[in-house]
Amino acid sequence: MPLKFNGRWRFEPPANTEYFAHTEIPDDAISEFIDMINKVATQADRWEVLEHFKRHFCRASGTTHMRSSNVGWAETDLWRDAEAAAKNAPMFIEAFFDACRSFTASGDDRYAPDEARINDVLARHRIGYEIRDGRLLLRGEEPPLVPVATPPPTLAEQSVEVIQTSLRRAEELLQEGKGREAVQESLWLLETVSTAFRGIDTESGTVGGKYFNRIVKELRAVGKGGTLDRVLEWASAVHGYLSSPTGGGVRHGLDLHEGVPIDINAARLFCNLIRSYVSYLLLEHERMSKKP
Repeated sequence: MPLKFNGRWRFEPPANTEYFAHTEIPDDAISEFIDMINKVATQADRWEVLEHFKRHFCRASGTTHMRSSNVGWAETDLWRDAEAAAKNAPMFIEAFFDACRSFTASGDDRYAPDEARINDVLARHRIGYEIRDGRLLLRGEEPPLVPVATPPPTLAEQSVEVIQTSLRRAEELLQEGKGREAVQESLWLLETVSTAFRGIDTESGTVGGKYFNRIVKELRAVGKGGTLDRVLEWASAVHGYLSSPTGGGVRHGLDLHEGVPIDINAARLFCNLIRSYVSYLLLEHERMSKKP
């Protein structure tokens, strides 16, 4: 069965948004699709497989398929035909999907990218579509993640880079649909930011703990009942849940009997919670560092 989608998109794809590309397939994604075609071509006559995909791309762009004179030219012409089809993202996806399906249907033990693999490529390149049960649908608009305060000048430049790199990595993992990994990265960041308080002088003495739980305990003693105390209480609860095998299971493994894997929606929730705690702790670090 060919891929089904809104017929209007054949003439006018949805407009691009802040989060996703809808109109055209970007060049780096075209390159990845071509790489997949080259791997598919190892399972049969290479020239014939390239022509097979060329034929589908030509149909998508409204041009006549012309057989290349040899396999070398077929490789070059495949790029040309793919780039032409990529001007309309839904029709490019349809061409690739249908070509993969017809390839696998024409012989036993043949494999071509399935819905999950194609969706993975679309998600990583922020192309705003996903395939579900043979239908091409718009990917849901994702709200922006909770903004994190700029690391204060009281932190070393190297520390700032560590924080920014981790924030970017967690966001990339969410975009790729890798929720558990995104939460793991965020939890690591929370533990890392907590170490910035080591050596800070407080009314209760100098923070000397080396690990998250000890540092949190010492900081909570500074202003018991205040905002910092409450935020650290919440952060500790999230940290404990995510560390537990029967909770989030992202730190010490998941209990296969009682654990509940984190889905992408829960992952976004936990990442946003942790980002809000990290932002607050960075601001508190700046305030406490400026105390005379």
